[in-house]
Amino acid sequence: MSKQLQCISPIDGSVYVERPLASTSEIAMALAKAEQAQKVWKHTTLAERVSIARKAIAVFAAKENQLAEELCWMMGRPIRYAGGEIRGFVERASHMADIAESALADIQLPDKPGFIRFIRREPLGVALVIAPWNYPYLTAVNAVLPALLAGNAVLLKHSAQTPLCAERMVEAFAEAGLPDGVFQYLHLSHADTEQLIKAPAVQHVAFTGSVPGGAMVERAAAGRFIGKGLELGGKDPAYVRADADLAHAVETSIDGAFFNSGQSCCGIERIYVHETLYEAFVEQAVALVKQYKLGRSDDPDTTLGPLVRSDAADFVREQVAEAVAQGALTHIDPDEFPLDQPGSAYLAPQVLTNVHHGMRVMTEESFGPVVGIQKVKDDEEALALMNDSEFGLTAAIFSRDVEAALALADRVEAGTVFLNRCDYLDPALAWTGVKNSGHGCSLSSVGYEHLTRPKSFHFKTQL
Repeated sequence: MSKQLQCISPIDGSVYVERPLASTSEIAMALAKAEQAQKVWKHTTLAERVSIARKAIAVFAAKENQLAEELCWMMGRPIRYAGGEIRGFVERASHMADIAESALADIQLPDKPGFIRFIRREPLGVALVIAPWNYPYLTAVNAVLPALLAGNAVLLKHSAQTPLCAERMVEAFAEAGLPDGVFQYLHLSHADTEQLIKAPAVQHVAFTGSVPGGAMVERAAAGRFIGKGLELGGKDPAYVRADADLAHAVETSIDGAFFNSGQSCCGIERIYVHETLYEAFVEQAVALVKQYKLGRSDDPDTTLGPLVRSDAADFVREQVAEAVAQGALTHIDPDEFPLDQPGSAYLAPQVLTNVHHGMRVMTEESFGPVVGIQKVKDDEEALALMNDSEFGLTAAIFSRDVEAALALADRVEAGTVFLNRCDYLDPALAWTGVKNSGHGCSLSSVGYEHLTRPKSFHFKTQL
């Protein structure tokens, strides 16, 4: 009997989805099928690939209500927000389809008498996409859509917490007419995922997840010289300069910190505020956080759902307790959020002040509804603190002075620097990180370069 995957809903602890894990023979069959399908798929015209992708996007969009409800139950996103991920999927997928022709076009060189010279972007072969539970559709589409449009076959492995997401994506493309075998999903154990990365047929791995998970991918792929895209999270900072629009900075950064219960790779986890705005910022931030309603994700009035698992909530509780023991001050009374109980996935939001970088809550990824706010005297102190991290995914600056912010942003060690916004992926921009936030790139025309290989053509036409 094959082993089973169980998705335990954070809403009530019930088993929401149960699926058999793929057997060794099923994995081998999927690989062989992908290899064969890709040999045909890469020779289809780009126009045909884009047409199928657009049909799949439309199929997917039409099921927004169903997909949102499933997402709500699988990983705890409040139902009032769950549909936003479906719309985000459509936005990113549509943009990557829009730019496919220009991004994948041959690179033409200046004329040289007697020669034809150009560079063509060739598909890699079979791409393995390993997607997490926190934004299961958005993280997956970053790699799946451009990989398919570039002529690759794709195997999709989603987190055990969100198995239906893989199934729904593959179903949409099948309904749109994608040839059999080009896009498949596999429900896998960690051990089988590691073995799949080692399979000779796999020529690219796109992984979104933890730093230890990324290290596993690196080890499994070692010596194979294949492409890898690793997005490994962050401890993303926001800096509120003295000239910032205070109300906007509070509203935006607090939403960036607490949306999805803080379970976002590019969520704001630490905020540095200029000393002239600090007291007012903290006062307004605390008042805003107290307005959140912690509750079941299927309740339309809920604005803060449970964390994905009780142990994830306990991890944040430990970080907060340790920070308090080191002198941090809490500003939210958990008793105002009755569902917050030790050992529960339901966790009250928390705002901490009197924090410093000797505390784990300011340096270690929390992935929960907590944020530390620290006072700074100027840009230089803020910059030093922003860069004092093993991570470098995104950073946000709040300021009315665009030129000053640009000069500061140029020195920030991050893959993306925002001004007066945060926690958003523009599909026209490259999505990448530095340091332990990973390497590689997805989205934008640059993302296509990581899912293809250059092939040069050098023809001498005059003999």
